[in-house]
This record gives sequence, C-alpha cells and structure tokens, in this order.
Amino acid sequence: MMINFKSARFIKSTPSVALRPDGLFDVMFVGRSNVGKSSLINAICDRKDLAYTSSTPGHTRLLNYYLIDDKFYLVDAPGYGYIARGPRDAFATMMEDYFTHVVPRLVIFLFDSRRIPTDEDVTFLRFLAHSGTEVLLVLTKADKLSQADKVSIRKNVEPLLKQYQNREYLLVSIRNSASVERVKAAIAAAISK
Repeated sequence: MMINFKSARFIKSTPSVALRPDGLFDVMFVGRSNVGKSSLINAICDRKDLAYTSSTPGHTRLLNYYLIDDKFYLVDAPGYGYIARGPRDAFATMMEDYFTHVVPRLVIFLFDSRRIPTDEDVTFLRFLAHSGTEVLLVLTKADKLSQADKVSIRKNVEPLLKQYQNREYLLVSIRNSASVERVKAAIAAAISK
C-alpha cells in the first residue's frame, strides 16, 4: 500500500480515548519519556515541526493524533517513567482505557538502544503483548551506539524480546533515512492487513 506520509497533519490532543477522532485505524507510538517518539514521527513524515519535541522528559501529556494520507492516525502517547509532571498512575490509567476501547493496527514500542530494560519496560511491553495488537520493537538513537554496542544489543534487550512472539526489532536513528524507511514499511504492512 502506498502511503503519503508527507501529507500528515495534526488533528487533536486528547486526555482520554473517549475523545479520539473516529473512523480510522491507529498506529500508536509508546515508550519511556524522552525516547524519541515525537522525533520519529517527525522523521517518518519528513517534517521537523509536526510533533513537538523537547529535550525535557515528560513534555507529551496527552494522546496526540496525526492524520496520515486520510487513511489512519499516528498516535503519539505520553511517555512513561517520568513523574515530574504528574502521577505514574495517570499514564497507566490512560493506557488501560485506550486498549480497552481501541485495538490499534500497530503499536510501535520505542526503547533507547543505549539502555538496559528495567522491570517497568518489561512490564509495559508484556501488557502490550497481551493486548491483542501487533507490536513492533524499535530501538532508537542507534547513531549513538559504537560498533561493539551494536553487536551486543540483542543480548541487552533480551528481556524485552521474551515478552512478545515476534522477537524481532528495528535499530533506528532519525538521522538514517534507511532505518526510518523500514519503520514506514512496517506501518504500511500493518495498515494493509
């Protein structure tokens, strides 16, 4: 399926799934605060300012919907793991409510490739894996890895890989167009099902 990602436009921000726009499928981006969700959305859509980015963790606090080619929404979810702007329970409640009412076509779980998964990361990916939706693990900030780090990455993320059947991941840098194209291809494949 051909998708014009450059046609992206912001539709709305909502505090709950009850206010989501209707009628189309979702592709949701989730992950820890400051992992690069908004930056990856901008890279996918070839826009620098579509999704607001910040070096300060916890900036995104609502579900942000971006319409892609009048076919589906990219949904930028708040990050988990950063509590300076509110209780962690608010994120858990938002996600449980979302997955109770919506089955997105694809959930893109972003994880910083330089980190080792915490119990919180593993628990959230386990929750996603049991939600009944397709999950794609995207390891971000790959441009910051040394060659030795890239070799050992599969061992480092094994706790995450055990949580879902696919057991595959994409190593992505927003500065590497080929890796961004692989994410776009995965989205197109999920949308065409």
